Amino acid sequence: MNEKIKIGLLGVIAVALIANAYLLSTDNGPISDPTESKAVFERTGNSNTAVSGEADARRRAMEKANSVDPMKAKDVSKTSNMPATTISFAENSHDFGTINQDSENKKVFTFTNEGNEPLIIEKAKGSCGCTVPTYPKEPIPPGGTGEIEVVYKPGKQKNKQTKNVTITANTTPPKTVLTITANVLENAG
Repeated sequence: MNEKIKIGLLGVIAVALIANAYLLSTDNGPISDPTESKAVFERTGNSNTAVSGEADARRRAMEKANSVDPMKAKDVSKTSNMPATTISFAENSHDFGTINQDSENKKVFTFTNEGNEPLIIEKAKGSCGCTVPTYPKEPIPPGGTGEIEVVYKPGKQKNKQTKNVTITANTTPPKTVLTITANVLENAG
C-alpha cells in the first residue's frame, strides 16, 4: 500500500479516536476539554484499551439513560410492558418415535388464550436450526385458540434427540417451552 495512503488513513483514524474521546460521556458528563482525550490514551497506555473504555462508557451511558439493568437487558422483550394473559397448550411435548435421518417431521401444538387480554406471541425459537416453529403473528383474543407448527428435520443427527421450542409472549410466565423427542435412525448406505 502506498505510504501516503497509509499515513492518511492513520491520520483519519487518529482524528476519529480523538473526536470520539472528546464526545465520550463519562459518569461526570461529557468531556469538556479536548486535551482530556489525550489523558484516556495516557492512562491506558494503548489505543485498544482506550477504544474499549470508550465503548464501555457508551454502554453505561445508554443503560443509565434507558434505566436498564445490564444483567437483565437480554431478558427485556417487546411484550414485557403489555398486559399479561395466560396460555394453555393441549400438550407441551411430543415424541415422534423412531424416524429416519434427513426426514421432515411436523407436529402442530394447539393452544388457548385463557386470560382476559389478547395474547401476542413475540417469537418462537427452536433450540437448533433443525427445529423450526411457525406461529400466529396476529393477536389471539381471550378464549381464542391458535396453533404452533414445529418442523423437525434431524439431518445427520442420530439416536435419541430432544429439542425445545421457546415461546415468548405477553404471558405469565413470559416464556413457555415445548419439547419434541425422537429416536433418529442412521441411514443405511
